[in-house]
Amino acid sequence: MRHFIRHLSCALALILSIAPLRAEDASLWLKYPGGEGPGKGKHVVLIAADQEYRSEQAMPMLAKILSTHHGFDCTVLFAVDEKGEVDPTMPVYPEKGQKLREHHIPGLEQLASADLVVFFPRLLTLPMAERELIVKYVDSGKPMISLRTGNHGFHAALPYKINGKQVRWGEDIFGGAFMGHHGRWMADSTRGNIVPEQKEHPILRGVSDIWGDSDVYRTYKEGTSLPEGCTALVWGQPLMGRKQTDEPNPKLEPLPVAWFKHWETSEGKKARVFQSTMGSGTDLLNPGLRRLIINAAYWCMGMEAAITPTRSVDVVGTYEPLESGFNYKKIGVVAKPVSAYK
Repeated sequence: MRHFIRHLSCALALILSIAPLRAEDASLWLKYPGGEGPGKGKHVVLIAADQEYRSEQAMPMLAKILSTHHGFDCTVLFAVDEKGEVDPTMPVYPEKGQKLREHHIPGLEQLASADLVVFFPRLLTLPMAERELIVKYVDSGKPMISLRTGNHGFHAALPYKINGKQVRWGEDIFGGAFMGHHGRWMADSTRGNIVPEQKEHPILRGVSDIWGDSDVYRTYKEGTSLPEGCTALVWGQPLMGRKQTDEPNPKLEPLPVAWFKHWETSEGKKARVFQSTMGSGTDLLNPGLRRLIINAAYWCMGMEAAITPTRSVDVVGTYEPLESGFNYKKIGVVAKPVSAYK
């Protein structure tokens, strides 16, 4: 009997020791198994981690399209609070007299099996172990997509240097970081105009009528241009209001809102990269923008031959994104379990 009790105690101790690991299971992220389609056997990870543009709704919507219509296995990871809930109201700057609350993205280990990662964070402060997992992926030579605030995704620099030089997340990896709103925040909208010289590029196959109700981001200083190696695909023309039929703002020039480039890793590998500074939850009600991003996913993975202008980018189920912004009470943004976004 004494031996039995001792063995039982050891077993209980083992169970308790792994309990924290078991807590970070499928309840903290979403999985969408791929159906039939060109993407069968490929794994796309989408990271929803902003506080302004409803990535927590947008990324599951894109995952459903990629899995249902295109065959990709998709995983959506979220930034969560201390309770394990998706809380877009969690501040990214320290509140007066308070210590900065650290964000947490459970499941980043799954980046190791990803064929593509879609980044949509904003000004996060993550534990060092999680930053290292992101760096490991970025330096793997695998492809990446950044949407909207993804180009200013983190507060502190990631632990990533090449030849002794600190790698800058937005400027170096994605070809541009947020430098300001080009026009009126929450008052303008954006018409996407395809660059004529790039109209035959596979990412633009079947893409038309791009529009979103978010404003244009500036990512480079006035009088300069996109960095060398970046190729603009879509120019964003600021409009005078937040309707697709509004007139262009004659005082504001168009700026690039979608481009591609290659990222060279520490070992000289070349990763395909696509950035769209459009991509809020409400922007993605626009089918032209959805097709642009889904085509970019194919291109990033070297699957451009499989891009067709007619494969569906229709929303699967219901998609009713909340408004962008920080007036959380008015908009209706509250902390929710991950399962609420399934």
